[in-house]
Formats: sequence, C-alpha cells, structure tokens
Amino acid sequence: MSSIQDQGFATYKKKSQFRETWKRYRKNKLALLGLALFCVILVCMVFADVIVDYDKAIDHHVEIRLQGPSKEHPFGTDLYGRDTFARVIHGSRNSFAMGVIAVAVGISLGGILGCAAGYFGGIVDSVIMRILDTVACIPFMLMSLTIVAALGPGLINVLIALMISYIPDYTRIIRASILSVVEQDFIEAAKACGTSNTKIIAKHVLPNALGTIIVRATMSVGGMIINAAGMSFLGMGIQPPAPEWGALLSESREYMRYAPYMAVFPGLAICISALSVNLMGDGLRDALDPRLRD
Repeated sequence: MSSIQDQGFATYKKKSQFRETWKRYRKNKLALLGLALFCVILVCMVFADVIVDYDKAIDHHVEIRLQGPSKEHPFGTDLYGRDTFARVIHGSRNSFAMGVIAVAVGISLGGILGCAAGYFGGIVDSVIMRILDTVACIPFMLMSLTIVAALGPGLINVLIALMISYIPDYTRIIRASILSVVEQDFIEAAKACGTSNTKIIAKHVLPNALGTIIVRATMSVGGMIINAAGMSFLGMGIQPPAPEWGALLSESREYMRYAPYMAVFPGLAICISALSVNLMGDGLRDALDPRLRD
C-alpha cells in the first residue's frame, strides 16, 4: 500500500513540476514564438508530401528554368526548372532532421561518457577527458570535413561527422552537471544503502542533471542545422537531386544577380529553423532555472 502511495505521489510531483515549468515558459513571449515556428517547421517536415508533390522537387523542366515567384511556383524555379518551394519544403526533412538526429545521438553518447567521468572520477575521468581534450583540439569544421572525406559524402556520413565532432562539448557540459549532483548528501546516502552505481546514476544523478541536458540539446539543434547546411554547401552532404537547404544555397551562387530568390528562401528556412530552436532553448533555460522562479 505504501509503495502504491509513493508511486502516486511521484507521478503527481512530476505532473506538478511539468505544469510549473510550462507556466513559466508561457510567460516568455519569444519562447512561445520559437515554439510556434518549430511546430510549423515540424508540420512541413512531416506532411511535406501532402503540401507539395516530391516529383516537383526533382523533375527537370528546362522550359521554365529561372522563373521568378508566381502563383504556380511561389518560390520560383531553379536552374533546372524544379520548383523551389517544393525543394525547400522537402529539404526540411533532410536539413532539420539531420540537426535533430545528430544532437539526439551525440548528446546521448556524450551523456554516457559525461556520467561515467563525473560519477566515477579518478582514472576513469582522467582517461575519458584527456582523450576528448585531444579530439577537441581539432577545429570543428576541420574534423567534420576530415571524417566525411574519409567516409565519403552522404547523409549518414555527415551525421557521423557531426556527432563525433560535438561529443567532446556535450561530455564536458554533462560532466560538470553530474559533478554538482554527485557531491550531494542523498547520493552518499544511496551509496551507503548499497544501491548499485547503475541505479544511482539512472534514478538520482541523471534526473537532477536533466534540465541542463535538455536545454543544451535544444540550443544545439540550431547550430547543428547550420553546420549540416554548411557541409552540404561545400558539396560534402546530401548529394543531388535530393533537396537540402545548404545544397540549394550552393546551387544559387552563380545566379545571385539574376535570380536572388534561389538563395533567399532556403536561407530564410535555415535562419527561421535556427532561430526557433534557439528561442525555445532560451525559454527552457529560464523556465528550468530555479533562481528565476517567482
């Protein structure tokens, strides 16, 4: 009976914390704007085939090449006569998804390493952090380009490159959060009760560092989208004819004077995507920060 009551209290406490966090989040108008923009992009990504047919994004129609925005082609057409609106909408599946997936996997791997380094300390901490410090000495873009050059261009290889390049940063941040938690008295009490290290990390350490991890993950997505677009801009990302925002910008370079819309719309898509997740990250940081509570 007591166990059931404890579980009910824990569930109520989680719901209460969620409501309180959402209440503080709603007070930030810019954060709500970021959430609204994020939802719009998410809808475009999920329902891209419903919004516009994928064939319009890849089929060549040379007779209508480089036409400006019109009722039939809201964003105009590119150098091959492909509908730019269709390419921007379907490009969200590659560009936006790349940023989200790379952050999710990268911060998961960084979380494992950060937890191990922060919780166990000693030789484990030294070995992990010295290896990652060596990796972090290599500039991010140089590291990413080197990995993609070795593996070859493509979606999966770009994701691998972005994840590996960001792991040292994620590990350091999560390790710092874990170190502030493992020094608390309730961790020592759990150890004294004979609780296993795995259970302590899963039930006590990670939940108390989850706020920092969520905020960092949210704010990293924008930068990851920009970096993924940069890789595709250099020709190292998704290969034609698949649409991707960075590749669209690369294709528009030679036509900036005659067809500036080719660069404007994918550029706006990148900026709006990065802005939305950054605003969401700022809002989450303020909502989860106990020092800012009313």
